[in-house]
Amino acid sequence: MAKNNKRGTETKPVSLITLIDKSSPISEQYRTIRTNIQFASTVDHEIKTIVVTSSGAGEGKSTTAANLAVVFANAGQRVLLVDADLRKPTVHKTFHLQNNVGFSNLLSTKETMSNVIQASVVPNLSLLTSGPKPPNPSELLSTARMDQLIRELRGAFDLVIFDMPPIVQVTDAQIMASKVDGTMLVVREDVSSKDAVVKAQKLLQMVNANILGAIYHGTKNAVDQGYYYYGS
Repeated sequence: MAKNNKRGTETKPVSLITLIDKSSPISEQYRTIRTNIQFASTVDHEIKTIVVTSSGAGEGKSTTAANLAVVFANAGQRVLLVDADLRKPTVHKTFHLQNNVGFSNLLSTKETMSNVIQASVVPNLSLLTSGPKPPNPSELLSTARMDQLIRELRGAFDLVIFDMPPIVQVTDAQIMASKVDGTMLVVREDVSSKDAVVKAQKLLQMVNANILGAIYHGTKNAVDQGYYYYGS
């Protein structure tokens, strides 16, 4: 039992195709998503903070968040990728960073942003790892400190992307979706169930989240053999 529980909490680095092969069709699709998100931003409702979530585990939300962060940074925007999955973090593994302090410290201690935000190998892209695993992630995200932190990050960066846990499994993404400018839902062919995706949409609507759209990937029959975007 102990071995199984340990295996269930392990995470692996995600694939950064936007760094490995910038000319690939998949990288181009990420740039298309970037353009669509930029067009969703208006003078009255600027998109500067985004939640990326999914209905369940293994659907590619961390892969999506990381690659989106890269393509936005490549476009010259000051981007911060926040590993807000305080239960199963991946950002520190993907970018080969230390995770001694991070997002959880900003929420629960007097730690400052300058001490926990780290640079990446990608120009314009900064990273905020999850930090030590807290016993109460949902409660931390519901605090006034979280609201304050969002305001501070909006002032310091052009775009902040929060990599969140699956919304159907825990309430973290639902809480954050109510606070940010927009939410992206990641769906994976042959992994996501229709019922779970519908439930995820309803959970987002319950908190009046601004659903920007969904990213569907893993399809074997699409002409571009990659990712594509469709509006909400």
